[in-house]
Parts: sequence; C-alpha cells; structure tokens
Amino acid sequence: MLPRRTQITIAVAWVLFWLLMNVTAVQEYVRDHHHDVWKPILWETSSALTGTALLLLQRHFTRKYDHLLHSPARWFARQLAWLPVYWVTFVPVAFGIRHAIYGMAGQVYTHTPWPETFLYEDIKMTVYFSIFTTIMFGVLSYHAMQNEKLRVERANAAMREAQLLTLTQQMQPHFLFNALNTISSLMHSDVARADAMLIQLADVLRATLDVSGQHSVSLEVELRLLRGYAALMSERFSDRVSIDWRVDEALLNAQVPVMSMQPLLENIFKHTVEKRRQTTAITIAVLRDGDAVVLRLEDDGGTLPLAATAHRAIAGAGTDADVQRDGGGIGVRNLRERLTAMYGERASFDLVQLSPAGVRAEMRLPCAS
Repeated sequence: MLPRRTQITIAVAWVLFWLLMNVTAVQEYVRDHHHDVWKPILWETSSALTGTALLLLQRHFTRKYDHLLHSPARWFARQLAWLPVYWVTFVPVAFGIRHAIYGMAGQVYTHTPWPETFLYEDIKMTVYFSIFTTIMFGVLSYHAMQNEKLRVERANAAMREAQLLTLTQQMQPHFLFNALNTISSLMHSDVARADAMLIQLADVLRATLDVSGQHSVSLEVELRLLRGYAALMSERFSDRVSIDWRVDEALLNAQVPVMSMQPLLENIFKHTVEKRRQTTAITIAVLRDGDAVVLRLEDDGGTLPLAATAHRAIAGAGTDADVQRDGGGIGVRNLRERLTAMYGERASFDLVQLSPAGVRAEMRLPCAS
C-alpha cells in the first residue's frame, strides 16, 4: 500500500495530465473554427474515465505481485497480461459513452469504421499502458526500496540497542566487583571504615538501579553516580587522594552515556592511587567547547605505556609536552565501543600522557542541550 501522500500526489498529477489533454484538444478544435467545445471535452473525459478505470482494475488485481518487484521481468509479465483487456475494453466503453452523450444531445457521433477505430485506439492504448505501467513500476520500486531501507535501519537500531544494553550491563558487575574487593580489604583491619563503605556502596547501587536499562542519562545523574563512587574510594584512600570538581552547572541537563566517567575514575585509583605513597591530585572537569561537551578526568601521577605510533605534541610551557597514548583496559575498551555505537564519529575519546607525570582521560560528546 502506497503512503497516503504518494497517493495524493499521483492523483493530482493524473488530474493535471487529463486537464492538459482537455485544454489541448479544445484549442485544436477551436483553431479549426468549431464552437461546440463540449465535444472535445467529452472525447478526452470519456478516455480519461475509461483509462482510469482500467488502471485501477489493473492495480487492484496485480497488487498481489508486488513481491516480484525485485525481479522486473516477472513483474512486467504479470502486468502485460492486462494489455489485451485494454484492447478489448477501451473502445466499447469510451466510444459507448460518447455515443450516449451525443444521443442525449440529439446528435450522432461519427468516427472511422470500427476496424480502423479499434486499430488506432489500441495502438494508443499500448503506448498509454506501457508508459503508465513503467511509471507504476518506478513508484512501487522506490517505495519498496524505502521500506527496505527503513527495515534495515530499524534492525540496525535494534542491534545497537542490544549491544549498548550488553555493554552497559557489563559495566555494573565490573564496578561492583571492584567495590566489594575494596571493602573486603578493610574488613579485618578497620571494621568501622568498612561499614561506612558498605553504606556508601548501597547508596551508589541504589543510584545505579535508578538508571538500569538506560544508555544515556543527564550529566546531573551521571555526576551523582560518580560522586558516590568517588566518596566510596576516597574513604579507602582518605590520606592519599584529593579530588577537585570543576563542573559547568549549565551543562547538568546534557545527555551523556550512563556510567561513562566511573570507569575512568576507577582506572586512576587502580593504576595510580594504589601504587603511590604520596597524595594523588585528581581533577574532574565538565565544560563546553563549541558544540561539544568535554568530560575530563586528570591526575598528577599516572603513566601510560607508549603506543607504537601514537605520538602527539601538545603545546605547553617550556619543555612540557603531552603525548597521546593508548588504553587497553576492559573499562576503556567498553567505553570506546559504547561511544562508537551511540555517536559514531561525532564523539571522541583520548588518553593523554601529561608531562612530567599524570594522565588525562577526555571524552568529547555532541552537545544536544
């Protein structure tokens, strides 16, 4: 079934076509010094009504062959079976209308002998049939292609949905595993702190349940999850970490991937804070840069292994330089896949080695708010 808009467009084009035929016929008739212009209008209108009826019947009875559009030869063969119907039907119906109207006007409709009339009109009908059957094939094929494209897009969207759900669900057990390991390490040494961390973990899990099944959340909700996790980990490393929050409050309604910042903060605790005796300064920043929202987590003591070919000098004071590195952890790989699935090339993620020490993790997301 063609969309209603297409049906209306075809109907309007069809009416305009026959209106043009009527105008042309009247002009030719008047040019021959005739004045009863109702006659050419009758001729063209009778042809229009008969031709339209035949086309509608053809479409009604051949609609069941639309599945053959991918095989044009077979589709046209089914349509071609209707050409003899045009040959046999058009002249009796169209000319019957003309004879009837002429009779009611007290006149006689004259034309060439019937064999010549049939031959001439059937040649016209063959051309008419060929043109409009071809147009019908083009319109139906276009909409079949559009429907197939829409079906593929929906299938791809469903696939991306399933992929994102899987990736998001992978993050939650991974986060819980690390949090419980942290609490376990304190159970026998500091029961009070372990108890406080369990309470904090319960708050984080409650917030996590609130976003269960979602792929993106507002920055405000994401920061709620991140602050809960930061409080949990800061309880364990209370004397070895300081966190500076620099958040642009105007961006709190911006949509970001759920639990996208938590694995980056987790990496800082795992690869830097746990391995250092001195205090690690962590900066968590959210800012707007043109049409992008920038989510940045940075520490002052981390190091990254150099990627084989990924070197990029960043402008800085004196001899300081930042070099882009690769990150291959589960959380980082998971995050990269989620960003690709959700935003394609509109989002980016970089891990950068700072000089003389430190690591910057930065996401750039398209800003929709």
